[in-house]
Amino acid sequence: MEIIKDDEWGPELIVKVHDAKIGLDGFLVVDNTILGPGKGGIRMTHNVSEEEVRRLARAMTWKNAIAGIPFGGGKSGIIWSGGDAKQKKILMQGFAKAIKPLLIKKYIAGPDVNTGELEMAQFVEATGIFNSATGKPAKLCVTNGKKQKKCGLPHEFGSTGFGVACSTKVASEVLGIDIKGATVSIHGFGNVGTFAYTFLTEMGAKVIAIADKDGAVLAENGFEVNAMKDIIKNRKPISDYPSNSLGQVKIITAEEFWRVPVDILIPASVTDVINDKNKNDIKAKLIVEAGNIPMRENVEDELFKKGIMFVPDFVANAGGVISSYAEYKGYNSKKMFKLVEEKIVKATKDVMTESLATKTNPRIVAMDLAKKIILAKKK
Repeated sequence: MEIIKDDEWGPELIVKVHDAKIGLDGFLVVDNTILGPGKGGIRMTHNVSEEEVRRLARAMTWKNAIAGIPFGGGKSGIIWSGGDAKQKKILMQGFAKAIKPLLIKKYIAGPDVNTGELEMAQFVEATGIFNSATGKPAKLCVTNGKKQKKCGLPHEFGSTGFGVACSTKVASEVLGIDIKGATVSIHGFGNVGTFAYTFLTEMGAKVIAIADKDGAVLAENGFEVNAMKDIIKNRKPISDYPSNSLGQVKIITAEEFWRVPVDILIPASVTDVINDKNKNDIKAKLIVEAGNIPMRENVEDELFKKGIMFVPDFVANAGGVISSYAEYKGYNSKKMFKLVEEKIVKATKDVMTESLATKTNPRIVAMDLAKKIILAKKK
């Protein structure tokens, strides 16, 4: 795992939370607040670590800057091995109360792995501060002194997946790939992957391979619409996809998924999912990083030098944090989706155009742009 070292950008603050009475161990990293309070979600996994949270907080610093929103970089993690919903709530609310003195000024929470609108509602309930977290349920509202109603905008609306689809379309255009008919594979079929699939399909792309934690399916002629609606609506594993009249549908192994030749590969699952074991199997023209840190930077660079272009994670998947800003400002969902499209399209076009023109790794281009934005504010 790459180490995020202390440098001119941060981190500004690292908080370790421990409460033996409730079995709570968590981390908060505020990386940089030059543009605004650190913004990033709360991850709940059995193996989340301070170093992982540091990496993710730094990614949020760049993501928020290049998205053009007044948030800094931050991230949280709570060690959670799964199980009882009551205990999960106790951990979430215990963490919320512990970091309450830092909220709004230094940090604003949001959803991440194993946290969603329910956990954000619990977080806000514990802090008593409506804007201490975003990604809250749409029915959770307050009315301010001007009688303006502000409500939650849950990530379950699909803002991140929508942003990934917008980024994919723009990057494809820059590379001369027609999104209509372009073949796509998606690794990870949760909130981000399912919405990316839905919006890309509406744009005319042909998704031919999908993998989730339970298996992978190859559909050479594309997936049948109604069957996929059933899979997504009922949150079924992709391996439940039925054989259909399109033919050429088969279950494939996790290893075979990476060997499927496609125009566009979208990793929308976990950290470092593209690695030394599968990097040489990839046969895509473009990788759009829907998940956070789907591969190490040296792997990205290897693929780029082989002629595989990629959109960095903090550019492609910024839809969620842009939605968070829209919620923070009190926008409705229609205005939120418009804002996501505008900012994702601009950031992706800026990065991809500069990368092609200068033959420079897209992550380097994106980070340079983000740093310039932060430095301009610092002055």
